[in-house]
Amino acid sequence: MWKKAALTGLTIGLVSFLAGQAPALTLEDALSKARGNLPSYQAVKKKVEAADASYKATLGSYLPSLDASGKADRDYNGNNYSSKGYGVTLSYNLYDPRRKPTRDIAEFNLETQKEELRKNLFELDYRVKVAFYTALAEKNIVEQNRVQLKNAETDYEVAEGRRKLGAARLSEVLQASVRLEQARFNVVQAEGNLNKALFELYSLMGDSYERTNDLPEGELESGEAVPEFKPLAEEVLKRPEVRQAEIALKTAESNLALSRADFYPTLSANLSYTRSDAGTLGTRMVEDKNAGLSASWNIFELGKFYRRKSAQIEVSVSEENIKEMKRQLVLDCRKAWEDLTTATRNLIVADNQLRQAEQNYEQAFGEYKIGVGDILSLVQAESTLAGAREQMITARLNVALARALLEKISGKTF
Repeated sequence: MWKKAALTGLTIGLVSFLAGQAPALTLEDALSKARGNLPSYQAVKKKVEAADASYKATLGSYLPSLDASGKADRDYNGNNYSSKGYGVTLSYNLYDPRRKPTRDIAEFNLETQKEELRKNLFELDYRVKVAFYTALAEKNIVEQNRVQLKNAETDYEVAEGRRKLGAARLSEVLQASVRLEQARFNVVQAEGNLNKALFELYSLMGDSYERTNDLPEGELESGEAVPEFKPLAEEVLKRPEVRQAEIALKTAESNLALSRADFYPTLSANLSYTRSDAGTLGTRMVEDKNAGLSASWNIFELGKFYRRKSAQIEVSVSEENIKEMKRQLVLDCRKAWEDLTTATRNLIVADNQLRQAEQNYEQAFGEYKIGVGDILSLVQAESTLAGAREQMITARLNVALARALLEKISGKTF
């Protein structure tokens, strides 16, 4: 009796857990919350803001600079002496070969951070999709294990009924009882796996670990057509990594221009005004007004020749890095495409196996019920059906994950 009571309570709890008052959570909701709350993504957004501020700071080299200074002194040794003064200096770089490459490098760094943000967004969406689809699959597994629990309970009741009628041995009832306990164990294990998957999803969304009410809503992949590879191979060349490699080439070229700046002079102009007042018995005032031009040119310094050579080599390195990046991305895209193709084909096989397992169980159950089958065949058929149902869910999950990975690598949603 206590076993039946426990089974009834467990079934009612599962029904409430899966279909009761639990609000639905869509993939779009999960993606939206993760984009707004995930700390790693917010950190990259702040890096973009910092790079933008650094880029704007380089504009200062194109504008005049104004400095002010002041001082006041007093002698306390009995000399009755004091002085005070102030000064203002306005200066402007008429020609500086370093300021344009420096500003360009800051701009390229800003563009790199923007592409890093885009790449991080692809990664975030992929992680959320993996967590969402995994939680959805675990929810479906809990539901299927609940169905298997009912099947195992039915098998046990039939075996027990046949034993009371003298048509079955006690060993048959024990076989059915062992399978029933295994089904209960599978339900408990599936619930634990579902909770872990939900916590992973909630963590990405920035929600509390205590929340276990929002269950994912939707269907896993049902074997949609695999997209053509050629358009994906073209799209993958627009990935942020490729753009970053191209920006790195421009940065290397700007570094080369910066190294060449050591071979050119700098020219600046300044206006200054200073005034000082000093006095003992009287007061003496001194003013100084100054305007001037200054030029600086390094005639020889050995290091600048090697710095220029190093910068030239870095340009060549960046060119090769672009080629390697494109090669690797196309290869990764092809491998992900093959994974999706394989997962889609396996889904068809899993679907056929599930239909056969259902037919096999119905046949074994009917035969045992009328006394022409044995309990071992029935238990084996029911266990095989449970495995086929879980394999079907896993196959659908593999298709969803493979599609999500291909979308991440190609940068295209399909």
